[in-house]
Amino acid sequence: MSGRVLIAGIGNVFLGDDGFGVETVRSLSAHALPGHVEVADFGVRGVHLAYQLLDGYDTLVLVDATERGGEPGTLYLIEAPGSAAPGGGRPVLDGHHMSPDAVLGLLGTLCSGTGSAPPRRTYVVGCEPARVDEGIGLSAPVAAAVPEAVRMLLDLLTDLETEPGPQASDRCELRRTP
Repeated sequence: MSGRVLIAGIGNVFLGDDGFGVETVRSLSAHALPGHVEVADFGVRGVHLAYQLLDGYDTLVLVDATERGGEPGTLYLIEAPGSAAPGGGRPVLDGHHMSPDAVLGLLGTLCSGTGSAPPRRTYVVGCEPARVDEGIGLSAPVAAAVPEAVRMLLDLLTDLETEPGPQASDRCELRRTP
């Protein structure tokens, strides 16, 4: 696979474990990555992420705190089925509170007006938060999950290199940190 990949850390570092994505991409940046892979901290700037995606990427990987009911620190790898706004609605433009769904919905709107294509594949590497209240710093279980999330991202990049083409699945993989 030779398409461009964007790994985007998102979240608010002032809301505890919501800073998981930002901290994970910071740690990932210490690794040598192929030239077609970009890693960026978008924090709460979802609109900027949507506009960045107009530059053309084959694969988008969002890294974020993801509440799915697991134990704090549980990691998830989710392959999103598409990039349209949920329910076919228009995204709400709020530059500081845009969820991944809203970013992807905005991207669909922007792409239709520019002729750009959204990423063929979208993944979410998520971590179950322990707390998302005001405060700086990750909780112990989420902080412990960051190195495993980096390994998960590196494994995903390896898998993408060996994949023959896009997969039309809606898969979710669960990983617990030791």
